Amino acid sequence: MRPTVHDIAAEAGVSLATVDRVLNNRPGVRGVTRDKVERAIATLGYVRDVAAANLAKSRSYPLVFVLPEGDNTFMRGLAAEVEAARARSAVERTAITVLSVPAFDAAALAAALEKARTLGPAGVAVVAIDAPEVVAAVDRLREDGIAVVTLVSDLPGSSRDHFAGVDNIAAGRTAGSLMGRFLGGREGPVAIVAGSMLVRDHRDRLEGFRAAMAESAPGRRLLPVVEGHDDPAEVEQLVSKLVVDHADLAGIYSLGAGNRGLITALEKAGRQTDVCAIAHELTPHSRRALSSGTLDALLNQDAGHEVRSAIRVLKARADGLAVIGAQERIRIEIFLKDNLPVEPA
Repeated sequence: MRPTVHDIAAEAGVSLATVDRVLNNRPGVRGVTRDKVERAIATLGYVRDVAAANLAKSRSYPLVFVLPEGDNTFMRGLAAEVEAARARSAVERTAITVLSVPAFDAAALAAALEKARTLGPAGVAVVAIDAPEVVAAVDRLREDGIAVVTLVSDLPGSSRDHFAGVDNIAAGRTAGSLMGRFLGGREGPVAIVAGSMLVRDHRDRLEGFRAAMAESAPGRRLLPVVEGHDDPAEVEQLVSKLVVDHADLAGIYSLGAGNRGLITALEKAGRQTDVCAIAHELTPHSRRALSSGTLDALLNQDAGHEVRSAIRVLKARADGLAVIGAQERIRIEIFLKDNLPVEPA
């Protein structure tokens, strides 16, 4: 049977009120008395159920989400999941603030993290940019005892607490293995369209893709990476130029967003059937392109799971509790036209 606060009070010879003051680190307890209570806690092996205590006190967890602006469809879906979490605030005992920053702007992101720090939240979730000023801002949050979870794109050089996202090297390897199989007898090079090499998830996907292509399609030429900044118009221009400059283009791997531009460029050029195209994230646009055959495969991550995971981890860290790794693992989903899930109503 687990020891209780009543057992501590009896062992130390003090009142329940004194035990409560010591457990909650409140003033009004003499040093000698505090020592007696702490010795009783150690002797009995008492482990406090922080989550239950917070529930009993109706504790609220102020959280800040820092998300990129723009019309990146996946990021807008991520923002919608955060808004859905805000709607559940009363049940989950959270108070969520959202700060928006320009995409791929490290200075603006660092400034937003500093602003979040001044709000004194229990935790911060951020779509990270791998830049020194962002690492420093995250480390300052942690120095203040504020938990930090990176979303979608990680920041492993920082002291962040947890990453809520897929294994992006594995995602890139999966894309490379699929590309090697799908190319068949098609000759010609493979193009790679990224959003920005500033973000860790895009760099990791590129690393995995190149490694898997070297194994599944040795000798296949990979063109230099082009960056479309997840902007559909910019991606359309880049892909249109690629198909003109490389008449024998065999495949395209889009490891970022802006896939409306990729789809439009291939269809305008009439290359949607002879160029193998693999992209990320199941959106209304990519769903239609996968169904029509313009895209051959999609790799997807569950934005809702990532947001829910970030909230669970931030609350656990605020309570000093362990994180259940298996519960927080985000899976890589692979979709072909044959296994598309039912479209949401």
